[in-house]
Amino acid sequence: NLDGTNAKRLTKTKGYDAEAVVSPDGKKIVFTSLRNGDLDIYLMNSDGTGVRRLTSEKGYDGGPFFSWDGKQIVYRAYHPKTAAEVSEYNALLKQSLIKPTRAEIYMMNADGSRQRQITQNGAANWAPFLHPNNRQIVFSSNLHDSKRSSFSLYMVNTDGTGLKRLTSGARFDSFPMVSRDGTKLVFASTRNAASPHEFNIFVADWVP
Repeated sequence: NLDGTNAKRLTKTKGYDAEAVVSPDGKKIVFTSLRNGDLDIYLMNSDGTGVRRLTSEKGYDGGPFFSWDGKQIVYRAYHPKTAAEVSEYNALLKQSLIKPTRAEIYMMNADGSRQRQITQNGAANWAPFLHPNNRQIVFSSNLHDSKRSSFSLYMVNTDGTGLKRLTSGARFDSFPMVSRDGTKLVFASTRNAASPHEFNIFVADWVP
């Protein structure tokens, strides 16, 4: 319940079940799990029943979010390609670790079909969220930083075109969400922080 009472455990597998998001209609939960030996995205009913695996490609698939109409899921992924990359990924996974230096933005239908890669820039692209128009994705990336140590918000069209940087001047801008009516953008940031580890929530007007 919203007051913290009547807590109910939904998953019972050993290891990592996390990064969970409830669908806008409250009927489904999408989440990342290690239950089958790799970090993949799963879908289940909001009561924990009907668990179904949506992704299966080798590598990390995570950070899923539903579109506001509940028909699509946007997520981040790192799929190792070379033998060296696969070996490194497997070695880290055995220690329950990943190396989050690279991740691209992906989309799929809410049933797991039509999985497609949106960005291809080799940076760490994180925390994607679909604008309610279903044509634009807002996300966080260190694409602009040659040292890959700072993150700003970016926007890209769902066909991979129109990449645009939205924020600057902060060490860390991330976890963006656009309001259901498409008029407001909310995100976490270190801007105006009194200490290095302080994060605050900011709201901005969304200008089409």
